[in-house]
Amino acid sequence: MVVHLGPVTRIRELDALRGFAVGGIMLVNTWQHTEKKPPVPLDWTIEALFQSRFYPIFSMLFGISFLLFLRGHSRWTLLSRLVWLFLIGKLQHLFYAGEVLTDYAFFGALVLLPASFLPGALPVLLLGAVVTAWALLPAVGGGVLLIPGLFLLGMGLWRLRPGRTLLLPGFATAAVASALLSVAWVLTDEWTVYSLAALAGAAAYSLGLLLALGPRLSAVLEPLGKMALTNYVSGTAVIVLAKPLLDADPTRWAVVALAAVTIAAQILFSRWWLGRYRYGPLEWVWRCLTLFRLMPNRLESACDQNRPLPDPGVS
Repeated sequence: MVVHLGPVTRIRELDALRGFAVGGIMLVNTWQHTEKKPPVPLDWTIEALFQSRFYPIFSMLFGISFLLFLRGHSRWTLLSRLVWLFLIGKLQHLFYAGEVLTDYAFFGALVLLPASFLPGALPVLLLGAVVTAWALLPAVGGGVLLIPGLFLLGMGLWRLRPGRTLLLPGFATAAVASALLSVAWVLTDEWTVYSLAALAGAAAYSLGLLLALGPRLSAVLEPLGKMALTNYVSGTAVIVLAKPLLDADPTRWAVVALAAVTIAAQILFSRWWLGRYRYGPLEWVWRCLTLFRLMPNRLESACDQNRPLPDPGVS
């Protein structure tokens, strides 16, 4: 599904996949910032099936978005975009210490800008694989250090453009690998094994979503993904405000309920907002700051609702 706009396009599968990742991150972040004593079975379920599965998707999409933004802008403009993203992350850090926007901006400037000069897909994919493998070493410790490698893998895959015929075998391979590695993690309790299971799970979720994506599911996820920055920041604010209530629930089902209600509200708000404006609230501010000028945002006619300007968001 691609919306054609003359010389530029908006790739709707990427918006839907980004929306899926935003929703998953909301669930995981809510759980991460909740008191977990005593442990309950729901903790294990979230850790085994969802924890660390969505940030890899978000990170690879950021690498793709980098190339999409370069289609119509200079690298200096892209650097400006990353600087402002860093500053937005610093503001978010005032109320949410777990933000990743500063890490995304830093590694984007450190890794993606130089990598954009590399020719073709294979050098970028090879570099991404090496950096990711390095981050998975027990002595390195992964965490945010997985981000630059995933950025590069996303950039390389977008340049390679593998065919849709690979979706089903890729999904099957990733799903089996994730299941086997998850069993191995249960048996060994090794962090590296868990990280590999999470990366395989992220691949399985991404490919499975692309296989299942139809008009109805896409219509739900796309608005969430088009306003990824707004929804990510607002979701973290909800978590901070609701933390006392979350900690008071020993069953941890309040985590699931809060995440579900927040995601549903964000989907409805995003659909309403994008029926009237080209960009989400924070996306518009970010774009104006990046380009150093006030950008038009309000849609002037019903026809404009189907003509979103290309904006890769935060991922």
